[in-house]
Amino acid sequence: MELLGLILLQAAGITGKIAALGGGIGAGLAALGAGVGVGQIGGSAVEAIARQPEAVGDIRANMILAAALVEGVALFAVVVCLLTLFF
Repeated sequence: MELLGLILLQAAGITGKIAALGGGIGAGLAALGAGVGVGQIGGSAVEAIARQPEAVGDIRANMILAAALVEGVALFAVVVCLLTLFF
């Protein structure tokens, strides 16, 4: 019985370290994904403005809205991943 308790305690210690590693990797991937997403949004907006210069205002507004949504999701993902590090 004591052996089983010892095995469970060791597994719990390892599991906590794996969860911390997963949280760190997840936070990094969320930040990386947000960077790629905002980069694609900006690139597409520049191409659209080059094709239709008269629509600059509408394109800029839509670009800022889309970038804000991407950043909001990425911030939420980073917070969730960081919570796994501490709890």
